[in-house]
Amino acid sequence: MKIDILTLFPEMFDVFNYSMIGKAMEKSLLNISSHNIRDYTTNKHKKVDDYPYGGGAGMVMQTQPLVDCIKDIKLNNSGKVIFLGPRGKTFNQNMAKELCKEKELIFVCGHYEGIDERTYDYIDMEISLGDYVLTGGEMACIPIVDSICRLVPGVLSCVESFTEESFYDGVLEYPHYTRPECFEGKSVPEVLISGHHENIRKWRRLKSLQITKQKRPDLFEKLNLTKEDKKLLSKANIE
Repeated sequence: MKIDILTLFPEMFDVFNYSMIGKAMEKSLLNISSHNIRDYTTNKHKKVDDYPYGGGAGMVMQTQPLVDCIKDIKLNNSGKVIFLGPRGKTFNQNMAKELCKEKELIFVCGHYEGIDERTYDYIDMEISLGDYVLTGGEMACIPIVDSICRLVPGVLSCVESFTEESFYDGVLEYPHYTRPECFEGKSVPEVLISGHHENIRKWRRLKSLQITKQKRPDLFEKLNLTKEDKKLLSKANIE
């Protein structure tokens, strides 16, 4: 997957040179590049913002450097142009699963009070990380790109690494345990050391359902429970 990020602070994306994403880039499974929008301004002082027409607080990102940057990147990347802004749909795991199927993507990080409205003519999609204010689009772009990239085939060592994670199928993840078997009087649940894989699977599914119902009832209400789910919940006296 090829991803180009348009930003005022390209150095912020050095984070992708580390951990699993960095290893995937070394293997050429991912190609993530950041581009400084200031390099495309015609202003000799590299200024990319100006006062809004009609007055008001704050500054607005100018359309010229943004559009010229997008046009240049599009010469080598035919993917969707995605703007990180408050008008977009709130990002979630289903969106990550859809976007990871794309071969190429372009992300645009906004700043100040936003972008000149005319820039939207060059935007294909807008995504919001949530209903709160960040200092810039970079803060939203990093977790979104990370969430998408880790679903690209080969990035994680095994498919189960992400198919069993929280939110992948609408539920929170089950509890995890590792050595020592007993710590401060608390032991690992017996089923996990039983060696009975089917019982372990059912235990984990039940715990995922229980935790989701307790911690995120909004997610639980949206679940399409299977016959087995209902049976597990009924047996545990959970309605």
